[in-house]
Amino acid sequence: MKARTPKLTSPSQPAQQLARLLHSQRKRLNSALLLAVTASLLFILQCYLLAGLFAGWLIASQQGIPVNSAQLLNTLPSLALCLLGRPVLQYYREHLSLAASQHIRSSLRVQLLAKLADAGPAKNQYGNDGSLSSKLLEQVDALDGFISRYYVQRYLVLITPLLLVCAIFVYSPLAALILLVTAPLVPLFMILLGNAAAAASQRQLQQLSRMSGRFLDLVRGMATLQQLQATERAAQSVANAAERYRDSSMSVLKLAFLSSAVLEFFSALAIALLALYLGLGLLGILPWAKEIIPVPYQGALFILLLAPEFYAPLRQLGSDYHAKAQAEAAMDELSPILQRHAWQHPGTQLLTLNSAPHISLQQLHILTAEQRQRLAPVSFSINSGGRIALQGPSGCGKSSLLHALLGFVPYQGDILINQHPLTGLERNHWQQQLAYMAQYSSIAAASIADNLRLAAADASEQQLIAALQQVELWPLIQKLPLGLNTVLGERGRGLSGGQLQRLALAQLLLRNAKVWLLDEPTAHLDGATAYRLHQLIGTLSQGKTLIIVSHQLHGLDWLDQVIRLDNPAISHIDGAQYVQA
Repeated sequence: MKARTPKLTSPSQPAQQLARLLHSQRKRLNSALLLAVTASLLFILQCYLLAGLFAGWLIASQQGIPVNSAQLLNTLPSLALCLLGRPVLQYYREHLSLAASQHIRSSLRVQLLAKLADAGPAKNQYGNDGSLSSKLLEQVDALDGFISRYYVQRYLVLITPLLLVCAIFVYSPLAALILLVTAPLVPLFMILLGNAAAAASQRQLQQLSRMSGRFLDLVRGMATLQQLQATERAAQSVANAAERYRDSSMSVLKLAFLSSAVLEFFSALAIALLALYLGLGLLGILPWAKEIIPVPYQGALFILLLAPEFYAPLRQLGSDYHAKAQAEAAMDELSPILQRHAWQHPGTQLLTLNSAPHISLQQLHILTAEQRQRLAPVSFSINSGGRIALQGPSGCGKSSLLHALLGFVPYQGDILINQHPLTGLERNHWQQQLAYMAQYSSIAAASIADNLRLAAADASEQQLIAALQQVELWPLIQKLPLGLNTVLGERGRGLSGGQLQRLALAQLLLRNAKVWLLDEPTAHLDGATAYRLHQLIGTLSQGKTLIIVSHQLHGLDWLDQVIRLDNPAISHIDGAQYVQA
């Protein structure tokens, strides 16, 4: 049976990816747009009422008659509706937009975490833990401005000016024409500056991702840096990275301020031109309309009240355009994770292991996505409860073979579990019955008890103690002031390398899995510690089907077989026998 190697899909444009993200929340966002349009209509009504009210008072003052208070009383309810209704509509618009943004960002984080979980050990190709943390937190949050502001604003920038122009056209076609002619200047400069802002935002996010990864690596290696007396160099490295990030942030801010200033300048210039036309018209001194008032006071006041609002959506879009540039830069960073289709077992069979299984590999061959060889064709079998070691030079595919058994790597050939093809099994169910241990244990910054319960959530305290006694770690832990409640630091800081591996071995015991896959669990330990850990594994793994990857056999005399993977040949060593495959 053959499984095809997945290929990266051709990356789509960040704008298209953002559009797909918005699809699930279009109802909320369209409702927010409807509220914004309604607020614009209320603003037009508000300006009309105010212009009529002040025009009536002005005429009354010029004619020397008392001000008509009835007009104010008749206008007041409608005016109050406009003045109070617009903030209410704005509030609910922002509420809907923020709710949509929160939902999309939460869903995106879940999707990214699922992609990384499906990638398994291959997640490192997307960056180290610090870089991935930056992508899951800062870069996902960088989408907020685009979702909560820009999406609605890009429609509002067309709808609101058109509504205002139609209202203005009733009083003065020329004033409407002035607005329409000057309006394109704003988006023109917005686009010119926006392209530069997009490039600057992308550089800023890349700097942040690299800085986060470097800082986390240095913190994790602090003990080594202290031993090498290199902490000052590390601090200088962090300072230099922070300085580069500061420079990139200032570049983005500089472009944002520059674009805002340009947009404000052109909108102010256009409003001044409109005010000049209306003012000269009221004075009757327009060159082409001597002694004629083309727009009466009420219409002129109505137009001047509407004019700033005509450019307001354009100015706001110019500000929000940076949110779009930042979101596209973030999506460009996230797309390698989102675009890669993690390989999944096609099967759905639930195979429950009641005892250690028989595992057979038949012409197992693993290629990378670029069709480069990771594991040459290999065939061998492991009896039920059999324990073998894999040896060979770096790059021959030892870890890739374990990853294939874990279900993270596509392969060609067959892997049979009790004569059942692995690709026919439901992957999550299969993985729950495995125990995996790597060079560096995945110990969380939590208590010892919490770390152990990652393997068995319902384990009692007595079960935890029993597992620790089996790995010879309980005598140390019971001497600690907090015992099982002792909190470990990042990557298990507080315990030595050998103690962390024993803690990981205790996790394997609590899982009670029938298959153990160990990937060089003693590679970074000294000889004596590695020997004792190998002996412990030999004692505790009896009755399990076990595969261990190890460069050294010291302490592994209990193995049933050692299989050497060469490139491309495979050799078998069984006791004193050496068989060339």
